[in-house]
Amino acid sequence: MVLTSFFRKAFIPLLALLWLLGACQSNKEPYTNRLENEQSLYLRQHAHNPVDWYPWGEEAIEKARKEGKLLLISIGYASCHWCHVMEEETFSDTSVARFMNQNFVCIKVDREERPDVDGIYMTACQFASNSPCGWPLNAFATPDARPVWAGTYFPKKEWVELLEYFADLYRNDPQKVVQYANELTRAVDDLDIYKHSDEEHPLSGEELQRLVEKFKNTADAELGGRKGAPKFPMPNSYSFLLAYQHLFRDTSIYPLIESTLDHLSWGGIYDQLGGGFSRYSVDIFWKVPHFEKMLYDNAQLVSLYSQAYRHSPKADYERVIRQTLEFMKREMTSPEGGFYSSQDADSEGEEGTYYVWKEEEIKKALGEEALSKLFVDFYQISTAGNWEKGKNVLIAQGSIDAYAAKKGLDKAKLEQDLARSRKTLFDLRSKRVLPRLDDKIITSWNALMLEAYVEAWRALGEKEYLQAAIRSAELISKKMSTTDGSLYRTYSDGKASIPGFLDDYAFSVQAFMTLYEATFDPKYLETALVWMKKAEERFWDQGKAIYYYAADDHKGLVARRVEVDDNVIPSSNSAMARNCFRMERFYPGIGFGDRARAMLDAIWPQLATGEDLTYYSNWSRLYLDQLQPPFEVAVVGPKAAALRDSLQREYIPNSIWMGSEKDSELDLLKGKYRDGKTLIFVCQNRVCQLPVGFTAQALRQLKGK
Repeated sequence: MVLTSFFRKAFIPLLALLWLLGACQSNKEPYTNRLENEQSLYLRQHAHNPVDWYPWGEEAIEKARKEGKLLLISIGYASCHWCHVMEEETFSDTSVARFMNQNFVCIKVDREERPDVDGIYMTACQFASNSPCGWPLNAFATPDARPVWAGTYFPKKEWVELLEYFADLYRNDPQKVVQYANELTRAVDDLDIYKHSDEEHPLSGEELQRLVEKFKNTADAELGGRKGAPKFPMPNSYSFLLAYQHLFRDTSIYPLIESTLDHLSWGGIYDQLGGGFSRYSVDIFWKVPHFEKMLYDNAQLVSLYSQAYRHSPKADYERVIRQTLEFMKREMTSPEGGFYSSQDADSEGEEGTYYVWKEEEIKKALGEEALSKLFVDFYQISTAGNWEKGKNVLIAQGSIDAYAAKKGLDKAKLEQDLARSRKTLFDLRSKRVLPRLDDKIITSWNALMLEAYVEAWRALGEKEYLQAAIRSAELISKKMSTTDGSLYRTYSDGKASIPGFLDDYAFSVQAFMTLYEATFDPKYLETALVWMKKAEERFWDQGKAIYYYAADDHKGLVARRVEVDDNVIPSSNSAMARNCFRMERFYPGIGFGDRARAMLDAIWPQLATGEDLTYYSNWSRLYLDQLQPPFEVAVVGPKAAALRDSLQREYIPNSIWMGSEKDSELDLLKGKYRDGKTLIFVCQNRVCQLPVGFTAQALRQLKGK
């Protein structure tokens, strides 16, 4: 009896404790590598792979040198679908990992954190691989990081064969590998030596028109965007064309812009329930997207739709602006006012699951037969599905106006019914598993979003939009910048990290100048000037009249890239060139205007001979700025803010704004204050017309009437 009592009191609790310890042990990850404590979500997603991953840095390169191993550099980002696939099927496999660890030093890179590293090996891939290059990007490199070969996603079997090939080649013929590296590194270096010119090229409207004609040849006149698939929104191209057609009164251009904006807003690439755009469409119709949502796309598209709304105030444009910014506020904004990087395409292990619907789901959710029938018809839902496995992407038939006219319906009632149905389905969708969020805050992308909020404020006059821009500016200037004017690249968990690259400076300067123009608060302009000077110190090459992408203190890079081609995001050099042009208007005589012209002349051979204007759209906007000097609009007096806001509701693309309630140190504002009066001075090249006191008078001067 005594033993039984002891057993119950002591031994059973001991067994329970042992079981609990065993359970805790069984829940522990079997593998943990050096990525566990990295800030990047993408790197942490690989922290429990059996692969002995290193983050990019001297430690991995030194280990490769000491052990005489090739580097294996694998690059991706958190919302990349095929990156997840390769991680799950290949990098989680213990036998594959064992071979990688034995034969290579393996490095994981988040391309959004380290675009400088990604740029080198992506360029190498374009030279070395016969197949298209993308992400995940997997590169083999010598111990000193010179690229030997690079490719993209590989199924496990092909990946193993590739590993065996390079391990065997380096073991048996290392000189051949070194030869490959020498040739490929030389090619990467040569590609970034752009064909710059030291000659000054005269500007002409005919030359700019010739460039625009090139764009027309690549445009899809019916569906918008470029011809062919996949289709990427290229917001800066249409921002340039909108300004061009407005200033040159070219009526042939606007239908291309309007068609693009309309089809984007009606297609599956736009989230019809929750707002926001996916990264691209896999087809020519903008119907089926690759479902991840990127901050930089949504920022630039909000800016574009806001500019278009000021030009032509269409209800669809307003809907897109409001819904996309509501999505940003709801799902992509940090408590400190920063903006997160992206949302994944996948949820529950499958692409698009969060967004797509079966017809019976919709009918059951909406209930009323007439309501569900209307919704199913308007958004082109079918039993067979317009996507995969009987599922549907919501794709609007067109505008509300056109549909109401076609069906003989009351427009107001139609809008009300569709809005009620969208709300029902949105609430139901909110119960699904959300796509994974990459919550790192990237300086350059945040600057683009800051500017988008300013543009939306100008278009719609919503105070909360301007307040969101100001909060973002406070975060960048206080948490992502140092006292000496240096910028960081990323911010996460209260900590800024990685020295900024040229695009971080370029888009921050651009955004802060725009915020100054919307507020007349001089601190934003002064901060922008500090960053301009710091960028000159860190990146400028006087001999080539261009900025390097990375400063020369970034370690381990085998090449120093020059980024000049505009793409989905304008190039950092074209953005800096336009910054120089604008900054000269605020601070004349400090040399930035001459630099803008020198940079345009330097890039001219590529701009003039390029077959596709898309890749030089921001340079073309600089050409337009140089050709048609902007109005410098100075508003001075106690009512300066009210007059400024009223004037900026108008679409005046060739304008730079400055002002104050009293005297100001800005050169163009000096001596313009009149006690008790608010006056508007419309100037060009610092020569001002007679001041006026009313917006209508100023608009007549701005429009040449």
